[in-house]
Amino acid sequence: MHMLYDSEDFAVVHIQADAPAEGEAQVNDGPQIPRHGFEIVDKRSGKEVYLDGSWAEMFQQQINAWQRNTPSQEEVESTLEGYATLAQMPVVMH
Repeated sequence: MHMLYDSEDFAVVHIQADAPAEGEAQVNDGPQIPRHGFEIVDKRSGKEVYLDGSWAEMFQQQINAWQRNTPSQEEVESTLEGYATLAQMPVVMH
């Protein structure tokens, strides 16, 4: 899990669920589908959305574009605002 962005209004975490922990060997006990995704938390509403599959691929492309052309915080927040409209799950501490 890697924190990619954290502001007053949003947090973005890259989650690699099937990646072995640092120093841990990969266990192959059957077919595995590599899974990764992004969790976007809208701190204003207290809701989050998890992007995986094609949504995660599209978001990864957005991150790659941000790395090439450093955006302003307003541009990042505007993009995250669009994804936040998908947020339905309340953030729960666990």
